[in-house]
Amino acid sequence: MSYPATRSEPISDTLHGVPVADPYRWLEDEKSPEVQAWMKAQDALTREALAKVPGRDALARRFRELFYVESISAPARRGNRYFYARTHKDKEKAIIYWREGESGAEKVLLDPNAWSQDGSVSLGVWVPSWDGHKVAFAQKPNAADEAVLHVLDVDSGQWSQVDVIPGAKYASPKWTPDGKAFYYEWLPVDPSIPVDQRPGYTELRYHALGTDPKTDTQVHARTGDPTTFLSGELSRDGKYLFVFIVRGWSENDIYWKRVGEKDFRLLVKGEGAKYSIEAWKDQLYVLTDEGAPRQRIFRVSPAKPERAAWQELIPEDPVASLESAHVVGGHLALEYLRDAASELRLTTLEGKPVRTVALPAVGAATNLVGLEDQDEAFFVFSSFTVPRQVYKTSVSSGKVELWAKVELPVDTERYTVQQVFYPSKDGTKIPLFLVYRKDLKRDGERPTLLYGYGGFNVSMQPAFRSSIFPWLDAGGVFAVANLRGGGEYGKAWHEAGRLHHKQNVFDDFHAAAEYLVREQYTRPGRLAIHGGSNGGLLVGAAMTQRPELYGAVVCAVPLLDMVRYHQFGSGRTWVPEYGSAEDPEDFKVLYAYSPYHALKPGVRYPPLLMMSADHDDRVDPMHARKFVARLQNLPGQTAPALLRIESNAGHGGADQVAKAIESSADLYAFLFQTFGMTGPAGGVTAEAQ
Repeated sequence: MSYPATRSEPISDTLHGVPVADPYRWLEDEKSPEVQAWMKAQDALTREALAKVPGRDALARRFRELFYVESISAPARRGNRYFYARTHKDKEKAIIYWREGESGAEKVLLDPNAWSQDGSVSLGVWVPSWDGHKVAFAQKPNAADEAVLHVLDVDSGQWSQVDVIPGAKYASPKWTPDGKAFYYEWLPVDPSIPVDQRPGYTELRYHALGTDPKTDTQVHARTGDPTTFLSGELSRDGKYLFVFIVRGWSENDIYWKRVGEKDFRLLVKGEGAKYSIEAWKDQLYVLTDEGAPRQRIFRVSPAKPERAAWQELIPEDPVASLESAHVVGGHLALEYLRDAASELRLTTLEGKPVRTVALPAVGAATNLVGLEDQDEAFFVFSSFTVPRQVYKTSVSSGKVELWAKVELPVDTERYTVQQVFYPSKDGTKIPLFLVYRKDLKRDGERPTLLYGYGGFNVSMQPAFRSSIFPWLDAGGVFAVANLRGGGEYGKAWHEAGRLHHKQNVFDDFHAAAEYLVREQYTRPGRLAIHGGSNGGLLVGAAMTQRPELYGAVVCAVPLLDMVRYHQFGSGRTWVPEYGSAEDPEDFKVLYAYSPYHALKPGVRYPPLLMMSADHDDRVDPMHARKFVARLQNLPGQTAPALLRIESNAGHGGADQVAKAIESSADLYAFLFQTFGMTGPAGGVTAEAQ
């Protein structure tokens, strides 16, 4: 394949005595006309190549059937009003609706479809006031993280012209009980502040409706430390205000005060432990992994907040990991993971077990969504073979009823889900979910798509993914590995895959691939891998460490230059997860696995589809550009290395269904072509040979 010309430069840094070549550093400057022209040429090449793939249009047609659907979220009740998101078969973006009472007439609250002609303006966070009369919400240009807060009057539908607050990248408004003000996280929009330093400028502010946001009171000052996040919470009764100083995904501090008091005081200093908190009826409920890797819950009295006076309510479970806890209907609603599948339990506020909520099957469920003093609650459930369903439950009686479900043109009875466990390099047992057609032939030839993440305490749950069905119908296997670095088994699982233990994550992934080959599902030449963000780092490391083990790679919005990542985007906030090349010991680890630096001439790397976004302000797209440039220009590299760049899109991609369809059609067209598979044809999918 003939690629756009890409120059290289003899740039090298000496870090801790080690020369580190960086021949494509010029591609870091996205604003450069040369870089813009290079991006345009690369994207055009990729789209032209994928448009020619036989069956690509049939894939797009099938994704249109699967992605344009009628669905509804679990509702949030405020006063007697219900707020929820709904998708429609003829709309690009979800619309927010409200009703007076559960069965009242449906009224449009926010319709992002009407905000811009090209669909580039997106809806971010939206939070109704406690009485349901106001909604604070964020508008995001290009589906990026940067945002502007607005306030809407629910009854009139009018947007306030005064309550317009830029700098809402990290904002999550917390309403006062009277609905006249809210607290929010604010970030200055000042181009003179270096991008990598901005997280340290976050502060907590108080906004009274109808006042100029420029005069908003600073409630808590910035930390000045770009490796931290700062966030706030307000109790529903408006009595208690909390500030969280978060260092990575493993520890945080909590400060608190009674509203009206001048100074915050330290509730707990997180030293290798993380804490979250809910306040109800002058009691604080603290969820923590301090001394309990799978987490436990303490009750704390504001009158005696010192650590020694904390009372353990919910001890650590010996086998299940506690993911979240909320006060709902006068009870504690607890969300657990047992071998990566959801379990919902209810206890009294004294910690006495009441019941386990009945779930339809093994799968992924949200915790209960409801109010502290209301008996009704909702939860969302799905599995690999069960599309998303919303259930309503009574906390007091335990009754569970289906409230809403998604109807999809998929015969889920044709497929089966299996969970297996395989040994990693060091003998650790790793869970692996497998999804395939019931008539699958295990002949070592099945095209297989292995997905993983392995970081930031994020758990990969067995939730429904409509995009996998054309793959399954073509005789493919879809596999999800629950790698270390995630949160599936609590703190110890996360710790085993971060910082200097990061190689464990890659070893777990290689071992998953070896299991799939050994058990006669597939062979390396028909095994594809896919990951995004930290999962993009995963597949980048996988293809550079074990190129012979993989037949195709889809790498999305990744980190790949682990020597310089902390200088871009939100990179410094990830130093607690990865370490920093500024530290000599961290540098040794990072440089050893950094995919951009691991590319070597003469090695046969598998075909690559790199999926990037033009407005990703979280993971800088320079990673994708530099890696593709280096791979394309390696002597001896014959397999395609394609770069696809989504326009008007942030880290999570564009939020328009049409763009999701095009993106998925390109992804699977790339895989189908690489493996010689036959896709949908006239609604019927042929078995891959």
